[in-house]
Amino acid sequence: MSDKHKILVVDDEPSMREFLEVLLSKEGYGVELAKNGKQALGLIRKNRYDLVLSDIRLGDITGLDVLREVKKTQGDTVVILISAYSTTEIAVEAMNEGAYDFVPKPFDNTELKGTIARALELKTLEHDKERVSSELRDYMYFNRIIGKSPGMQAIYKKIEQIGPTKTNVLITGESGTGKELIARAIHENSDRKDKPFVVVNCGGIPDTLMESEFFGHVKGSFTGAISDKKGLFEAANQGTIFLDEIGELSMMLQVKLLRAVQETSFKPVGGTQEIDVDVRIISATNKKLEEEVIEGNFREDLFFRLNVIPIKVPPLKDRKGDIEILSNHFAEKYSKKMGKDIIKLSSYAIDFLNKYSFPGNVRELENLIERSVALSSTNIILPESLTISMHKKRRWVEGIEDRRFDLEQVEQGVDLDEILSAIESAYLKKAMELARGNKSKAAEYLNLTLRSLRYRLDKVDD
Repeated sequence: MSDKHKILVVDDEPSMREFLEVLLSKEGYGVELAKNGKQALGLIRKNRYDLVLSDIRLGDITGLDVLREVKKTQGDTVVILISAYSTTEIAVEAMNEGAYDFVPKPFDNTELKGTIARALELKTLEHDKERVSSELRDYMYFNRIIGKSPGMQAIYKKIEQIGPTKTNVLITGESGTGKELIARAIHENSDRKDKPFVVVNCGGIPDTLMESEFFGHVKGSFTGAISDKKGLFEAANQGTIFLDEIGELSMMLQVKLLRAVQETSFKPVGGTQEIDVDVRIISATNKKLEEEVIEGNFREDLFFRLNVIPIKVPPLKDRKGDIEILSNHFAEKYSKKMGKDIIKLSSYAIDFLNKYSFPGNVRELENLIERSVALSSTNIILPESLTISMHKKRRWVEGIEDRRFDLEQVEQGVDLDEILSAIESAYLKKAMELARGNKSKAAEYLNLTLRSLRYRLDKVDD
């Protein structure tokens, strides 16, 4: 059991306990079961667990009571709560009490396994950070963010500067760059770190429900409003609210949000009393909001209120120095998960990744490394294990396959060196793609010596 993560499952339904035991045991976890809250408390006081997975309703006491006991006696143990009776209030209360996540029933098995794996990985990463040398700690890790590139170092410094303030922040960047991680880092570097951090996916909530989700509602304010409901802004009081995909908000909601930002108060739907809140707003978008303002899709006054301090997250293709660090981190993560002994990525594999543009950014890299670990038959990931889908490969090689050269243009004047350079670059990239980063093989494809290929590649990179 010492080489396994140890999980305590707490549920008063025998069938659910047995199901979770089978599901998690197959993932390689050591699983213990508790049929009610009191039995769980007894086990928690006697044994140590890496993770506790508990239902909210247990018949005797609640999952929140189990959560509180875990946090009191085993502060570093991760707790995930599940319930068929999920509400925003319960979810916020659970997160405020220190739960890693709140999963509503019925849950997707794959998503639940992924949530548990991420929770345990986060715990492992926190422990690993203490063992990292001081040199690496200085420039590789910042809260849960990994990266040493100049662009990320600049973001770390900005987070340290703005963390203690109340100023609103707008984080921009492509999908998959880790904007939520940066938002969490800002929160955790503020004096609000012990207060709620509430995440809102503005693109995932229907417009008809968004106002109620933001500001709550009073009983009877609309059909289905059978009781008063606290909104997410009120739930985030004294803490931070993270508005992801802010560019997806309708104009009507933008007006209401603007008033809440300006006045630091709001009225619930159907309510007459103003509710005052102290909330720091961190927003994020993959859209160019300045252009959305010009086109009339986003209010200029709201943009300026949210964009007091801008942070632009660079895409992974501009963070080449981080690809090796991230790749080896993900390789270690999935190696442990799959029971493999992956040491690192080969230099050829890193070279191959550094030449790929990663349109899906860090999220795509993680998925790629996960597949590669699964396919690798050695303890070092080689280029042939890196499985980039064919449509992505076509985007990667910005070649000249569809380009037509009009010889009639010669009379008007052309840049022959530029044309020949483009042809050479396209063939070199295509050969390296087909050879999966193996330079000797690529040289054979192009009928070049290895020395000549290296010279040409260096020239193209320059």
